[in-house]
Amino acid sequence: MGFVDHMSDVCAVTSTRNSIRNPMQTVEIKVKMDCEGCERRVRNAVSSIKGVKSVEVKRKESRVRVSGYVEPNKVLNRVRSTGKKAEFWPYVHYNLAYYPYAPQAYDKKAPSGYVRNVPEAFPIPNAHDYTTLFSDEDVNACSIM
Repeated sequence: MGFVDHMSDVCAVTSTRNSIRNPMQTVEIKVKMDCEGCERRVRNAVSSIKGVKSVEVKRKESRVRVSGYVEPNKVLNRVRSTGKKAEFWPYVHYNLAYYPYAPQAYDKKAPSGYVRNVPEAFPIPNAHDYTTLFSDEDVNACSIM
């Protein structure tokens, strides 16, 4: 083993740290904010997370939208560390829900134009539409018999 081989072993990078980046994503969180101070506290806490590209705070909707290479649970925990009660955004836009008045979907506390994101508000995939099986014009068109 020569001197060059010895120096290459000494200078070699032997780090086993995984450098897998989180995917680019948008995390929406519902946070009750009363004043500009609350808004500023939440914005500063979230913007200091590594990988955050943009922070959008809407105090009237009680919503914080964070975009970047972040983990959703880490963002939620950081918002909770400010002393505010926080949860992931539980609403979808009213026009995206198939049955907006399904049980538990209509929420009086929801912002204007939103309903709660529940499975009952969306159609079941592979569900059969039985209204097309019967025909009032042709009584022999019953496809069940």
